[in-house]
Amino acid sequence: MKHGLYPTGTDGQAKRSSLEYYFVRTGFIDLLPLALEIAGKLEFGKEEMIEAICKVADKCRDYPPVLNRRAWFAKVYKEKLFEARADILAYKKCWRYRENISL
Repeated sequence: MKHGLYPTGTDGQAKRSSLEYYFVRTGFIDLLPLALEIAGKLEFGKEEMIEAICKVADKCRDYPPVLNRRAWFAKVYKEKLFEARADILAYKKCWRYRENISL
């Protein structure tokens, strides 16, 4: 059966690279449109969005939303997008440094 959220290929990596896959796995699929809107306004990419949703899920385990889940998600997701960008930039910087040392 085909499902609109998942790629139809048999390759597991293709599924895991899909943005929807991460939102389904973390339980925030209902907030995907909001996440796309926030990331679009702030000009974040797919890689940063995937990292951010994983960070939001981790925070949700420790500090779950009590009253307004949508407002909680918007605030935390925006914060985590900036953290994700910083983490990715730091990783890429370290990767380039390691490549230069091995030469």
